[in-house]
Amino acid sequence: MVQIIRIDEAKDHVDEEVKIGVWLTDKRSSGKIAFLQLRDGSAFFQGVIVKNNVAPEVFEAAKEMHQETSFWVTGTIHQDTRSHFGYEIEVSDIEIIGESNDYPITPKDHGIEFLLDHRHLWLRSKRPFAIMQIRNEMIRATYEFFNQEGFIKIDPPILTGSAPEGTTELFQIDYFDHDAYLSQSGQLYMEAGAQAFGKVFSFGPTFRAEKSKTRRHLTEFWMIEPEMAFTHQEESLAVQEKYIAYLVQSVLDNCDYELHLLGRDPEVLKKYTKLPYPRISYDEAVKMLQDHGTDIKWGDDFGAPDETFLSDQFDQPVFVLNYPVAIKPFYMKKAPDRDDVYLCADLLAPEGYGEIIGGSERETDYEVLKQRILDAGLKESDYDWYLDLRKYGSTPHSGFGLGFERAITWICKLDHLREAIPFPRMINRIEP
Repeated sequence: MVQIIRIDEAKDHVDEEVKIGVWLTDKRSSGKIAFLQLRDGSAFFQGVIVKNNVAPEVFEAAKEMHQETSFWVTGTIHQDTRSHFGYEIEVSDIEIIGESNDYPITPKDHGIEFLLDHRHLWLRSKRPFAIMQIRNEMIRATYEFFNQEGFIKIDPPILTGSAPEGTTELFQIDYFDHDAYLSQSGQLYMEAGAQAFGKVFSFGPTFRAEKSKTRRHLTEFWMIEPEMAFTHQEESLAVQEKYIAYLVQSVLDNCDYELHLLGRDPEVLKKYTKLPYPRISYDEAVKMLQDHGTDIKWGDDFGAPDETFLSDQFDQPVFVLNYPVAIKPFYMKKAPDRDDVYLCADLLAPEGYGEIIGGSERETDYEVLKQRILDAGLKESDYDWYLDLRKYGSTPHSGFGLGFERAITWICKLDHLREAIPFPRMINRIEP
């Protein structure tokens, strides 16, 4: 009986007859030989069918089938030194499963809006295939890293009664007889988890009602948010850079084929596995921008062009440390030697990709935190449970949040976050 395999298992079956369930992505023929471009969800490779070596109806089926027809292909695996994948199948038989006619995404250029309108089909193409495979590897590596580092995963609620960062960029919904919001961060709940388990992380969807159309914004995206008890900011930075280097190395180790499909140079990525990453203060960053001719003033937040300029000055990700109190959330701890900055950091990705991580040491004093909540115009009653964490065995603790799509966009060298998630949600897109 012929063994059923996946395309990515071809290397283990050279010169063996196998059977694979595939879709046709493209084809060409020259008289008595046809070349079928095949995919099965694990990889893409070529099927070669020679007219004189198969039954007439098999060759006719190959000639007549259209793009995205699904079928069983039987044949012998051979090495193919001309392709990066390295293998192809010499076809001996074809069994049509599902016909396809007038497939809308043809092997020609299409506009991005057309492709996004057909995202449910565009996912089948090589570029999104490679990106989603790399995304999957980064998910796997994330769990592996934090498990190895002694973290446990805690799942924060998606429905919340208040805003962790006190902003108005929330999706409000009716929750029976209460107002509720889609979570913009699980951080406060991670702080509770850290006081229970020491080291925790969450990995889930978050939502921001930002009316932004930049390449760095989605309204629904995924965050990794670790939190660590008995941990100061410098120790947190060490975990952050170690995690990023681990992600990059995992992609290098396991996604060579996908990086090749994207045209992403592995040699560039290798630079990002070297630790430690450089660190500059917010003060130094402002001076660098001013020396560059930017009209930024101390106390201003950085916009995307500012982050792009700063990240372009380094060959590795760079930490920008200790931002002004006025531009960061209420829960951060002030620097011990200054009253105007927090113990916090943003990690800017190189190649102009800007912020991918934001983190800080958290305020531990009950009275200080309570006053911060009031000064921010928030209702103390909404944060009673959060204040409890400072009443019953408060400890120094730190944490951070990584925007997963931003990290994917940088590692894959994409132009926009919308390609880094299977079905992007933006201010102008809620379908498909």
